[in-house]
Amino acid sequence: MNSIPRIVIAAPRSGGGKTTFTCGLLKALQLRGLRCAAFKCGPDYIDPLFHEQVSGAKRGNLDLFFTDEDTAKSLFVRGSEDCDIAVVEGVMGFYDGMSATSPQASSYHLAKTLQAPVVLVLDAKGASLSLAAQVQGIARFRPDANVQGVILSRCSKSLCDMVAPVIQEECGIPVLGCIPANERFAIESRHLGLVTAAEIDDLEGRILDLAHQIEQTVDLDALIALAQGAPALEAEPYRTPRLTRSPLRLAIARDTTFCFYYAENLRALEDAGVQLVPFAPVQGETLPHDIDGLYLGGGYPELHAEALEANTVLRTQVREAVAAGLPTVAECGGFMFLQQRICDPEGTWHRMAGALPGECRNLGKLRQFGYVTVTSQVDGLYGPAGTQWRAHEFHYWHSTENGADCTAKKPLRDTAWPCTKTASSLLAGYPHVYFASNPAVLEGFVGAMERFHATRTNLPLDASGTPKAQEHGRGAEEQPGNPDAVQGHPAARSDAEGGSPC
Repeated sequence: MNSIPRIVIAAPRSGGGKTTFTCGLLKALQLRGLRCAAFKCGPDYIDPLFHEQVSGAKRGNLDLFFTDEDTAKSLFVRGSEDCDIAVVEGVMGFYDGMSATSPQASSYHLAKTLQAPVVLVLDAKGASLSLAAQVQGIARFRPDANVQGVILSRCSKSLCDMVAPVIQEECGIPVLGCIPANERFAIESRHLGLVTAAEIDDLEGRILDLAHQIEQTVDLDALIALAQGAPALEAEPYRTPRLTRSPLRLAIARDTTFCFYYAENLRALEDAGVQLVPFAPVQGETLPHDIDGLYLGGGYPELHAEALEANTVLRTQVREAVAAGLPTVAECGGFMFLQQRICDPEGTWHRMAGALPGECRNLGKLRQFGYVTVTSQVDGLYGPAGTQWRAHEFHYWHSTENGADCTAKKPLRDTAWPCTKTASSLLAGYPHVYFASNPAVLEGFVGAMERFHATRTNLPLDASGTPKAQEHGRGAEEQPGNPDAVQGHPAARSDAEGGSPC
């Protein structure tokens, strides 16, 4: 049993102030000396970046499409280890989930799974008594909604003092405070939702101001008491077993371009015995030395295409390393970087790595937005034909070569389409995988890295392709991060650079 104080921050709809309040709350709790864990309900990878940056909180995603309820509880317990309190930010409206007719994978579903009290954030601008009706409707729509508090956003202290007693009397739910309207607390948006935390000027100062505001106009003691009143959870921490006998090193692109990673995926890789070696492509950094794999996550390559094009050494390294069989996972923005070129928002084309055919541009609308179940049609990096995993897509930029080695299918509907390129050492496509949806895909990735490592370091293999013994040193002469190490591969020749004229 795990007695982790926890609370879910929810709202009637998207854009109601959940992220702003959650970030301010995390900072206010940190200023009180509490160690925080912060989770996002659902597949969004941007909000957790804010949670982490503004307060240093351990971040994560919990999604009841990606996993079953027991797994979600175990992931929550693991992600909350060594923390004093966990704050879970909801998704969309409180009951909004996988479809318009079901609360599955909604904030309500997750709060129920975690047995967590819910604090409802209401946008009070232009309303007064109707706020009580909103609280009543949401709190009573399901008898186990567990709404135990209300925060009024964009609400003056005077209005809060007037409507709070009415909400308490009509709904039996206390108003814990308010956040007055203040442009300084606003967080900008762009085509994939919020801008990333690293791009906002004086973010820390703005969130610090918000935290001080919360201390003044929110009953933080009462909110903490709600979290402490959550019952113990019957769940063990989620842990991936060690999957390798060799000390593997995985190069992972981490900067303002490649920043969309699920913390649970990175934690699972480390559990499996993989050392994550970050590098920053847009800052001119190149592939680290002595690597056994490459992970290119999602992000905004279209906004940093000029800087990526300028990093010619990296583009050559990546093209040659992929051709030479370096195990590579490239998702969404990373997939776009592997292709020939990208058109930026101003209409200028820029060369990318050229490891794959295709070019990407904005078609003016979301493409294949939402949850998908991906099924491999061929043997590939994640496993044999028929292997399935759950993922999420969200992109405006579209490729002329999306791949057809897998099939993506929408849940609860018959809609399906071909997607993704895969081979024994490659998985590249738009869907963002969540490893806990099928741990076998992580085993496939780590297994490919171990085989690559064994070949690179001349370790003997058994009949299954597994190294027979753990390595006791590394050969400095064999470095997939060095273009010379793969220069002789026929697919790595420089004519790939000129496959698409700019």
